Amino acid sequence: QVQLVESGGGLVQAGGSLRLSCAASGRTASWHSMGWFRQAPGKEREFVAAITWSGIYTRYAESVKGRFTISRDNAKRTVDLQMNSLKLEDTAIYSCATSPSGTAVVETAFTYWGQGTRVTVSS
Repeated sequence: QVQLVESGGGLVQAGGSLRLSCAASGRTASWHSMGWFRQAPGKEREFVAAITWSGIYTRYAESVKGRFTISRDNAKRTVDLQMNSLKLEDTAIYSCATSPSGTAVVETAFTYWGQGTRVTVSS
């Protein structure tokens, strides 16, 4: 059984920064691709970013490219999302996810999500 626990969410003003972290435990391995997704109120879950097991390849949604950075520490089994220049439209519940693949970064490759952490961006 996989456990993914997110942390680091909170309230931040537009233009500010937050760093989210996801800790993986249980039957998950450091060689799995990891990703971040978000779900805003009244909207469907959407892909934010993904990273391969090696950390070499990453992929971002167009809406966050240049502002968000995904990274991972396989020794600690964590994956982080550094969010800069936050906008009101970034308000959502952010969840990390894992894929059975170690090299996939497409959103359809992710099959398990954590409960999420709430990010609220205020004006």
